[in-house]
Amino acid sequence: MQTFIHYFLHLVFPAIIAWLFFRKEWKKVYLIFLLTMLVDLDHLLATPIFQANRCSIGFHPLHSYYAIAGYVVLLFFRKPFNIIGIGLLFHMFTDLVDCLFTFSQCPDCLVSSPAYKLLLSIANCIGLN
Repeated sequence: MQTFIHYFLHLVFPAIIAWLFFRKEWKKVYLIFLLTMLVDLDHLLATPIFQANRCSIGFHPLHSYYAIAGYVVLLFFRKPFNIIGIGLLFHMFTDLVDCLFTFSQCPDCLVSSPAYKLLLSIANCIGLN
């Protein structure tokens, strides 16, 4: 279920957002949302590149809290920058949801994650813990 939700949020839900809020140009907006997934290229900088149970939030440079703050700033610019900001923030949200799934199944797996305290706080708020 975690994998399905992860890819649904990355690929299908952005199309729904584009269609609901940018109906006249939803295809262009959806393409921009898909292009924001290039943010995952920062995974290539990690060793190993892929590691099961690794939370990307706070770990990879383009998934850092500083980068996320920059994505929030993009919301205050004109198109297409605000659309890019929306896409990047939704990507971070999707990755955070994925981290929460992992955390709910194995909290100890993420103890060394930079996002551990954030995940613990969210888990306590929504009753996962």
